[in-house]
Amino acid sequence: MNLIFLGPPGAGKGTISAIAKDVFSIPHISTGDLFRANIKNETELGKKVKEILASGNLVPDEITIEMVRLRLGEEDAEKGYILDGFPRTIAQADALASMSKVDYVVNFCLDRDTILKRLSGRRVCKSTGRTYHILYNPPKVEGIDDETGEELIQRDDDKPEAILNRLDVYEKSTAPLIDYYKNKGLIVDIDASLSPEDIVENLKKVLR
Repeated sequence: MNLIFLGPPGAGKGTISAIAKDVFSIPHISTGDLFRANIKNETELGKKVKEILASGNLVPDEITIEMVRLRLGEEDAEKGYILDGFPRTIAQADALASMSKVDYVVNFCLDRDTILKRLSGRRVCKSTGRTYHILYNPPKVEGIDDETGEELIQRDDDKPEAILNRLDVYEKSTAPLIDYYKNKGLIVDIDASLSPEDIVENLKKVLR
């Protein structure tokens, strides 16, 4: 089964993918992971990406497409895949269509209030990177890391104004993709406000 996961920041795509890949026995392929793996392994594409990111530019479509093409050619992706973070543009969607047949495009739906609650509640320990959530995973003492006793911080990109900006960017860039796949009859809407386990159960029902 070949799946694409779409969803706004805070929809929990990474968490859901980690469960779904085992349920469906297919790999979770994230473009962020692909970039990191290619950079770490010092592949030709990885060297190019490292240079581009170091200069503060966006990785061009053709490099991302080539990385995905090579990854989909690996043995573990023969029975299917979950693509997360790709395609991001119509050009990438067209390129994917030429190399693989997509079965479903899962659109994880979540309202803005819930997204803000999820993302703005995150707190981080600066020295260890350990993360907490003021509602879902609070520290034992409010505002203090359980192990180091340091004060927890809220990252700039977890502040409400930054989150709203990310949502605007996501909606503008993804709206054309949703229409693109709706026209092909491939979109499946899934409520992302439930627990990850319930979401995966709903996914199993819809896809089977």
